[in-house]
Amino acid sequence: MHLQESGEMYLETILILSEKSDEVRSIDVGEYMGYSKPSVSRAIGLLKSGGYVVSDSDGYLSLTDAGREVAEKIYERHRFLTDFLVRLGVDEKTAAEDACRMEHDISDASFSALKAFICDNFD
Repeated sequence: MHLQESGEMYLETILILSEKSDEVRSIDVGEYMGYSKPSVSRAIGLLKSGGYVVSDSDGYLSLTDAGREVAEKIYERHRFLTDFLVRLGVDEKTAAEDACRMEHDISDASFSALKAFICDNFD
C-alpha cells in the first residue's frame, strides 16, 4: 500500500503523541491535527488495513514496525528541513509549514544529498 501525504501525516502525529504519552487514541490524533472524528476514524482504518497501525482492546493506537519506519522518516525530514530554513532566516512558523509540505515530496536521494551537504558545510 502506497501512503499518500495524509497517511504520512497521521503516522507522524501518532509518533509525536506516543513520544509524549504511552496512550494515544484516535481522539488525541484528531485533536492534534484538528480533524473530525469521522475523518480520523476512516484514516486510522486505512492505516490499520495497510499494516501501519494497530490498536489494543482499549482503543490505544501503536505504530507497527512499518508504520514507525515511515513516521520516523517523515518526522526526521520535518525537523531537519525546519531547522535548515530557520538557519536561513525564515521565521519558525513559516519554516515549519514549508518543511511540512517539502517533507512529503522530496525523494530519498535528494533528501540524503541535501542532508549530507548541509551537515558537511554548515555544522
